[in-house]
Amino acid sequence: MDFSLSEEHALFRSTVRDFVNREIRPVAIEWEHSGRYPTEIVKTMQQLGLFGLTVPEEYGGLGADLITLAIVFEEISRGWMGIAGILGSHTLSCFMIAKHGTEEQRATYLPDLATGERRTALALTEPDAGTDLQGIKTRAVRDGDDYIISGTKMWITNARFADPLPVLVKTDPGAVPAHRGMSVLLVDGGTPGFEVSRDLPKLGYKGTESCEVRLDDVRVPSANLLGGVEGRGLQQVLSGLEIGRINIAARGVGIAQEAYSQALAYSKERHAFGKPISGFQAIQLKLAEMATKVQAARLLTWWAAAEADKGKRVDIEAGMAKYFASEAGVENSLDSMRIHGGMGYSQELDIERLYRDAPLMVIGEGTNDIMKMVIAKGLVSERAVID
Repeated sequence: MDFSLSEEHALFRSTVRDFVNREIRPVAIEWEHSGRYPTEIVKTMQQLGLFGLTVPEEYGGLGADLITLAIVFEEISRGWMGIAGILGSHTLSCFMIAKHGTEEQRATYLPDLATGERRTALALTEPDAGTDLQGIKTRAVRDGDDYIISGTKMWITNARFADPLPVLVKTDPGAVPAHRGMSVLLVDGGTPGFEVSRDLPKLGYKGTESCEVRLDDVRVPSANLLGGVEGRGLQQVLSGLEIGRINIAARGVGIAQEAYSQALAYSKERHAFGKPISGFQAIQLKLAEMATKVQAARLLTWWAAAEADKGKRVDIEAGMAKYFASEAGVENSLDSMRIHGGMGYSQELDIERLYRDAPLMVIGEGTNDIMKMVIAKGLVSERAVID
């Protein structure tokens, strides 16, 4: 049993860390506060091949394992979590197309998605349906060789750049149970009736847009039905969300690690009553707790990723990792602010951004209360992973 990274993984982490230190950290504070879109950073991520993380090699992607995916999202989130958002839903959508798409769909979309020439997202949430995806109202009606989509989606990351945008719809609203009437349609950018109506203002998670999307009688060819079979949409989405939760867990680890690292460094520099504050037991106790949470969250995340790489179902493992790591991010960001004192509340340092970004990981890809329910359901069904 080896808890360390392989030489290949360690080298990859070093490459991504160098990129973050060189191109993200120096501009994160200024660009985040000004609302500037990180075009130059996106270009470098394209050059590094990061948009092809979950695209198989035969389509020009990296075909990376999920440990590699976790490394990427941890390292980028340490520098600026908003940048991780640009990759996050793109990576999830690519995974779904690669796993569930027809050969024609894979050949049409994946090569350009792998290079970042095309980018993608995922449209699930609606004004009245977030956690309860079976409650969506967006509908797709068959009309000859096409589907006509009508509905509204909310909180869609990368919506302004998505081409295609996979949209979860109801193709049979009367189906019982409801999931049998749900499908995913790939909506190409620029399709008439497909409109990004507005960017939604957010507490944190700046750098990438989160939008309201309206679909007003959008005509989509039936060839764009993911997998070519109706009624498989919810299963396709849920298989992707298991991987998405590893992504979210890794972001939580990144925030928790960065909050701890900055707190440790500051505690050695800041003096009070004639000595560094790291010499006070109250600070030492916080640092010990923060470091422990980081390492526990990281190992949970790598464990979930490693199990998924074996081809296993990882609803419990990914749920545990997402739940624990996101809570660690929230708790460490607040403790780091406390250790920094007044400077932690200042926009001149990164701490306040970590504090604003962290709560999204508690909500995203299913709230943590939902994660606990997913974990418990798996445990009582005798698929226990803790024995």
